[in-house]
Amino acid sequence: MDDVDAVQAQIARNMLTSGNWVTARLDGVIYLEKSPLVYWLIAVAYKLFGVHDWAARIPIALSCIGLCWLTAAFGRWAFGKRAGLYAGLCMATCIGLFLFTRILIPDVMLTFSVALAMWGFLRCLEEDEPHPRVWAAVFAANLGLGVLLKSMIGVLFPIAAGGIYLIVTRQLFSARTWKRLHPFMGLGIILLIAAPWHILATLRNPPYFDFTFRSVPGEYHGFLWFYFMNEQVLRFLNLRYPRDYNTVPRLYFWLFHLIWLFPWSVYLPAVAKLSYKPVDRAGRMRLLALCWAGFVLVFFTFSTTQEYYSMPCYPALALLLGSAMAMEGKWIKRGTRVLGIVTACAAIAAIGILVLVRSVPAPGDISTALSHHPNVYTLSMGHMEDLTLQSFAYLRLPLALAAVGFVVGAIGALWRRWRMAFLAATLMMVLFFHAARLALVVFDPYLSSRPLAESLLKSPEGTLIVDHHYYTFSSVLFYTDRPALLLNSRWNTMEYGSYAPGAPDVFINDPEFRDLWLKPERFYVVAQQSAVPRLEGLVGSAQLNVVAESGGKVLLTNHPLTASAAPKGT
Repeated sequence: MDDVDAVQAQIARNMLTSGNWVTARLDGVIYLEKSPLVYWLIAVAYKLFGVHDWAARIPIALSCIGLCWLTAAFGRWAFGKRAGLYAGLCMATCIGLFLFTRILIPDVMLTFSVALAMWGFLRCLEEDEPHPRVWAAVFAANLGLGVLLKSMIGVLFPIAAGGIYLIVTRQLFSARTWKRLHPFMGLGIILLIAAPWHILATLRNPPYFDFTFRSVPGEYHGFLWFYFMNEQVLRFLNLRYPRDYNTVPRLYFWLFHLIWLFPWSVYLPAVAKLSYKPVDRAGRMRLLALCWAGFVLVFFTFSTTQEYYSMPCYPALALLLGSAMAMEGKWIKRGTRVLGIVTACAAIAAIGILVLVRSVPAPGDISTALSHHPNVYTLSMGHMEDLTLQSFAYLRLPLALAAVGFVVGAIGALWRRWRMAFLAATLMMVLFFHAARLALVVFDPYLSSRPLAESLLKSPEGTLIVDHHYYTFSSVLFYTDRPALLLNSRWNTMEYGSYAPGAPDVFINDPEFRDLWLKPERFYVVAQQSAVPRLEGLVGSAQLNVVAESGGKVLLTNHPLTASAAPKGT
C-alpha cells in the first residue's frame, strides 16, 4: 500500500542495495525518524526470498505469530493451561492486533519484546526459578531490542512497569531483588545491542551535540538532535516539527480499547474482580500485568498518541482476560450476554446494509464512491470516515461474510454455555478477518498506486515526478524501484533530511516543473485526480496525456504515447 508500507519496504531495499545499514534514505534523502531494526529484518527477508511486497511483510507476520504464542505460554506459566489458552486466543483474535498489523509498523515487534521482557523480569524474581541470571539476560536483551525497534519507549515501558511493581510489592530496595536482576550485566547487554547503531548514526550525521528545544523549518541539527530531542522529547510535548501526525482525543483513546480488544473486551468487568494480591504466582502476574497496562495507557494519555500506540499493553490485558475467563463466574456470564447482544446488532446492521445496497451499481473501483476527509488521514484509521453507504455496494461479499460471522457469534453467545461462546467468538473473528481481507482487496486501487506503477513499467523510459508528497505515491517508487523528482514535497517527513548537507537535488517547485514538462525529453507525473486542474493551469491541458488512472490517482506524461508504446488497458 501507499504511505508507510511502501516507505518501510523501500528503505529496507535501499539499505540492502547500497550497503549502508546505518542511515535510512528515501529517494536519496536522509530519513532519521525511525529506529532501524524493522528495516534490517525486512532487508534480511529480501536477501532470503527476493525483493517482493509479500517478503516485506514476513517479519511482521512472524512477530504476530510469536506474540500470540508468547502470550499463551506466559499465561500457561502464570495461571495454568486453560488460562494460557484463553490469553493466547484473546491476543490472536482481537481486532486491534489484526488491524494494526496490516501496515508495516514495528509496534507488534515492540509488543513482543516488551512482553518477553516482562516475562523475564517476573521469572528472575520468582523464588523457585533455578536460572534467574538467564531470565535477567532475557529481560535486558529485549530492552536493547526494544530501543532498536522504537527508541526509548522500548526501555521505558518495561522498566517503568517493573519499577511500579517493585514499589507496590516493597521489593525496590531489597538487596535480593537487585542480586537476581543483575543490573550491571543487564546494562552491558543493553549497550552491546543498542549502542553501536546510535554511535555510528551520530558520527555519520553531524552535528553531534545540539540539544536545542527549537524545532522550526529550514534548520538541520544532525541525527542526535532529531532522533532524541525532536522525535522523543518534543513529540511527547506536542512541540515537534514537522507536525506530520495527529492525536486521538483522550476519551476516545481509552474507549477505543473496547473495540481493539473486541470480542473479549466484554469480559473486562470480570478482570476488575480478580485478586491482585502477590501471594502466589498468579497474583503476582496479575499485579504486574496491571502495572504494565496501566503505565502504558497513562503514559499515552499525557502524550500525543495514535490508535495503535498502546499495542504494548495488549498482552497484559489478554493475560488478565485469560485469567478471568478461566475462573468463569457471574461476570463472565454477563459479558457473554453483552457479546450476544452486540453481535446480534452487528449482524442485523450488516444484513440491513446489504439490503439497502442490493440494487446500487458499482462501476469502476471503490474510490468513486468514497468521501474524502484529508484532515484526519494523519490518524491510522482516518480513512474509515471515507466510507459511504454507496461504497458498501463494492463490499457485498466481505459484508455478507462478516454478517455470517456475527450470526455465528450471536448464536454461540446466546446459547448460554460459556465455553461454547468462546469457541463461537473465535470462529466469528476468523470469519470477520477473512471478510476484512477481502475488503482490503477491494480497497487496493484506493490505498495503493500499484496499477499506476505497472502502467509506468510498461511505458517508454522517462523521468518520474511525484506531486505533493512522497508518501502518497510511495508504492509507485517501490514497485518501479526508480528515483523521482518531488514536486512541492519539501514538507512533513521529507523536510528535515532535505536540509542536510549534501542532500540530493530532487525537490522542485511549480515553475521548475513547468520548465521540465515543456522540454523534449519525456517526463511522467503521478498525482491525485483533484490536482489535475492545478497542473493544467501550469502547462495547459494539451500537455497532459493520461497514461493510467486508478483509485482517484492518475499517471500523466508530457508527450503522447504511440499505440505500440501505450500500456495495455489504458
